[in-house]
Amino acid sequence: MKIKNKLSLVIACCLLILSGCTDSNAQSQKRANKKTSGKSLTEDRNSSTDNDRGRTKTNQEDFRVMFYNVENLFDTYDDPHKNDNEFLPDGPMRWTPSRYYRHLRKTAQVISAIGEWGTPAICGLCEIESDTVLIHLLNRTPLREQHYSYCITTGNDVRGINNALIYQRDKFKYLGHSSKRIKFTNKNKRSRDILHVWGELINGERLDIFVCHFPSRSGGEKESEPDRIDAAKCLRRLCDSIFKINDDANIIAMGDFNDNPYDKSIQILTKGSKAKYNLINLFGNPDKLNFNGSHKFQGEWSQLDQMMISRNWNKYLREGSPQIFARSFLLSKKNNRGEQTPLRKYAGRFYKGGYSDHLPIFADFSLPLPSAR
Repeated sequence: MKIKNKLSLVIACCLLILSGCTDSNAQSQKRANKKTSGKSLTEDRNSSTDNDRGRTKTNQEDFRVMFYNVENLFDTYDDPHKNDNEFLPDGPMRWTPSRYYRHLRKTAQVISAIGEWGTPAICGLCEIESDTVLIHLLNRTPLREQHYSYCITTGNDVRGINNALIYQRDKFKYLGHSSKRIKFTNKNKRSRDILHVWGELINGERLDIFVCHFPSRSGGEKESEPDRIDAAKCLRRLCDSIFKINDDANIIAMGDFNDNPYDKSIQILTKGSKAKYNLINLFGNPDKLNFNGSHKFQGEWSQLDQMMISRNWNKYLREGSPQIFARSFLLSKKNNRGEQTPLRKYAGRFYKGGYSDHLPIFADFSLPLPSAR
């Protein structure tokens, strides 16, 4: 009986000690949680793990930039100030609401797919008709979960198509934008404005972005070349005006330039100024690209879609990242010669229900995060 009482006393003492340890651990954990909750967003980012890229993120932020010509993304409403009659429900293209929303979903699918585990930080778009299209794209498709904001040009293109930029607000702090009208030598020429957007990055630096859609080759490549040269000169002046203020400016100029990297208009941007102001064409060397081109016409691939950057911004480029996004779902089935083309929305007036006649492009950058204080 005495032994039993002694054993009970020992057990009671042990339980009391364990209870004290548990209370002490709980208080320690509570203090630790309180301390952690006081961390800044920067401190949390500095200590996070970048699972989607497969590397530990200690002091860098991934920043993916994309451009996509979405092929005639019109809304279904008649705008009396534009020649948009082709793309109306009763127009030649039979652009019905069901086809419109299908194309919105397909465009959202491409943007999501190119982002892999996330979505691009910024995405330049061309052949967008209106604010209505962007509002529907960002709010009536799965992109609504990404909390994108947008800005768009108000150009004087005859058909009313514009350039736009969508951006994630936690990665790019919008400061302003403007729609830059191109002065053509041909006084009767009308085309898309250049979209200029500027904002602040997470590391506190300013980034200037230009989204372009140079005049087409309609009427002949050589005959229409002066229009694209005029557009390139306009973009060159815009970039140089920024460089005059800051030699180390961060600039991205992306778009459908309707010319290849070796053509005169593009050379104005990559070789037409002082060496330190010339832009670097990330898609200028076909030997370094992962695919034959971004556009195919009459059986020939070309690289009309390009992204050019300033020399200072180039230091953030992740090696090997510039790519043409050529997933199988964006391409037609191989013909008997083993050839493929972008799976486009229309072939003439025949509705194919594809994505676009262009393939999107993207590049990855790694931005240094502010030091934890």
